[in-house]
Amino acid sequence: IIGRFVMSKLMGKLCVYITTAVVLSFGMVAFSTAAQASDIKKWQTKIVKLVAKKQVYPRSAMRKELEGRAKVRVSIDRTGAIVGHEVIQPTGLAVFDKEIPKLIKRINPLPKPPASLTDSQLSFVLPLSWVIR
Repeated sequence: IIGRFVMSKLMGKLCVYITTAVVLSFGMVAFSTAAQASDIKKWQTKIVKLVAKKQVYPRSAMRKELEGRAKVRVSIDRTGAIVGHEVIQPTGLAVFDKEIPKLIKRINPLPKPPASLTDSQLSFVLPLSWVIR
């Protein structure tokens, strides 16, 4: 997990947490400079913040105090455009699972990857959580 961003919203007596983290998988990647690693970390942080900003806790789930966790594999091109996604671990609750493709549309395009990542297409796992505390 490269970065984690937590949003908290107080709604009546419920405190709703939407957490987002990005787990990037590039295979065997070696960074020749600290600057490259720093650029990648900054890019990952931008993704985490964008997803957290655009992620929605469905009202019907809040009313019923439902919680869920999912994992989505996202593939992007060099411009940051999402070229595909696959839910690799659904929440098991339709209210959240239906929200996932909507979220993917809202976050498209993602920030452009740094030049040090030279692959024409990149993929990463996006863990999503909808939690009431």
